[in-house]
Amino acid sequence: MTDLVSLIDHAILHPTATESDLQQGCSLADQLGVATVCVKPYWVAAAASLLADSEVGVGTVIGFPHGSNNSSLKAAEADQACDDGATELDMVVNVGRVLDSDWDYVQNDIQAVCQVARQRGALLKVIFETDFVTADEDKIQLCQICTDLGVDFVKTSTGFGYTRREEGGYAYRGATEHDIKLMAAAVGESVQVKASGGIRGYEDALRMVELGASRLGTSASAEIAKQQGSNQSSY
Repeated sequence: MTDLVSLIDHAILHPTATESDLQQGCSLADQLGVATVCVKPYWVAAAASLLADSEVGVGTVIGFPHGSNNSSLKAAEADQACDDGATELDMVVNVGRVLDSDWDYVQNDIQAVCQVARQRGALLKVIFETDFVTADEDKIQLCQICTDLGVDFVKTSTGFGYTRREEGGYAYRGATEHDIKLMAAAVGESVQVKASGGIRGYEDALRMVELGASRLGTSASAEIAKQQGSNQSSY
């Protein structure tokens, strides 16, 4: 049985998260044995210190949450994150440029961060924000660009892609079965898929892995671990 917990990037990214939340989140991540914690940029050094004796890695976000920073700022943010101890970088594409089909800009934007990641020995995950980038042809084009550039992962969502619903409220979908299947089929063999957003339990996580994801972004790590333990004990 796949150890889903070991595939999790435990997210500590909510705007209201405090230093206490960071400490508790890093402690939980270490206890569970997740892959990484994914923290806000100013917390990278603190998370690296808290996890110095752990095998849990430290990742952070670049251009979060809407990808609208200039490429030079994204590259500088990535460099600073690596200085602070990050070994994984989750970068948001420039959503507006994607929707404009300005593929040269999009490629150069990703490449700017990819160059830093390669120089610093960090993994790079590129977030499409599929709540905003909804056309399959755009996701496929992004997969091709990411394959050509040699990024490590393509990723569905930030978890903050709120869109207005017909009833008037705002919500996000996050990772969907359709998008994971599409992205897994569209990337080259060297590029992996990270499902992120809306993964709340073991069954959600398992389904994403079955469809081709090899990393999971979620803040529901404890619940997934609890449910995984229950499933394993039933065998």
